[in-house]
Amino acid sequence: MEQNFIVEKTVAFVKETLKDAEGGHDWQHIERVYNNAKNIAETEDANQLVVELAALLHDIAEPKFNNGDEEKGPAMAAAFLQDIGVDEAVITHVQNIIRYMSFKSSFDAPVFTSIEMQIVQDADRLDAMGAIGIARAFNYGGHKGRAIYDPAVPAQTYTDKAAYKNSTAPTINHFYEKLLLLKDKMNTETGMRLAQQRHNFMLVYLDQFYKEMNSSL
Repeated sequence: MEQNFIVEKTVAFVKETLKDAEGGHDWQHIERVYNNAKNIAETEDANQLVVELAALLHDIAEPKFNNGDEEKGPAMAAAFLQDIGVDEAVITHVQNIIRYMSFKSSFDAPVFTSIEMQIVQDADRLDAMGAIGIARAFNYGGHKGRAIYDPAVPAQTYTDKAAYKNSTAPTINHFYEKLLLLKDKMNTETGMRLAQQRHNFMLVYLDQFYKEMNSSL
């Protein structure tokens, strides 16, 4: 089956499925990750179809919006890809990328990796950084009714997946608990280069945030 046809069908499926999604995990997020992934893949020896499908389907059923179910996304992806006749080896690879690429999965011992997963992982992490990452963090914090900042609640260093997933800390804490850690978790040279600029922007933002938070009339 022609790759362009498969990708076009997948784009339409994702757009329809995520039409009412939370703003940080909607089609615009998927499109940015997809474009990031294609950009990074140009500098790597990777299966382009796997990269594109995984980027498009990686948040098709984000666990945080599905009662923590980490298998719903891989299952939905597989059902859709089987329906349009995608090769089973490609489907399994895409499922494994969806299953193991998230930041929270980094708390567990590695189960699966591939250059395709590393590319999509970098692409997704880039979208959690910089100006877009800041906007997404506060959008999700507002969605969950979390405080913006509380000096009485210090940032944590998580070593446990469950503790990280169950955190209800203010949004500013998320910078220290995830966003500022991403630069050093990038896999590819292109991802590292793009992450540095976005990382620097977040540092500038936080500096300005604390200046305004601590200002007095």
